[in-house]
Amino acid sequence: MAYAVIQTGGKQYRVESGSEIDVEKLDAEVGADISLAEVLLVSDGTKTKIGTPFVNGAKVAAKVVEQFKDDKVIAFKFRRRKGYHRTVGHRRQLTRLKIESIPTK
Repeated sequence: MAYAVIQTGGKQYRVESGSEIDVEKLDAEVGADISLAEVLLVSDGTKTKIGTPFVNGAKVAAKVVEQFKDDKVIAFKFRRRKGYHRTVGHRRQLTRLKIESIPTK
């Protein structure tokens, strides 16, 4: 089974052809085809090619499925016996990608 390890948004993901992943927001329209060039590792099941830091000439093709917001994350800060408490939260902007092809070099 062919797979690759890619890097986007400061994080690394193990992807296979046909899988869907949620990554940090990318500037692309829904339905657009994009190419991820930061490929750290490529394996076709028998041979594995590891980059230093990236594999030369390897690009993973993906399609943007949707742009969406993640669930809300709440952070509650307080100091005991001081009457201090603050509630802050945020929702990450994410992009869902469908991996179409992985290089088999």
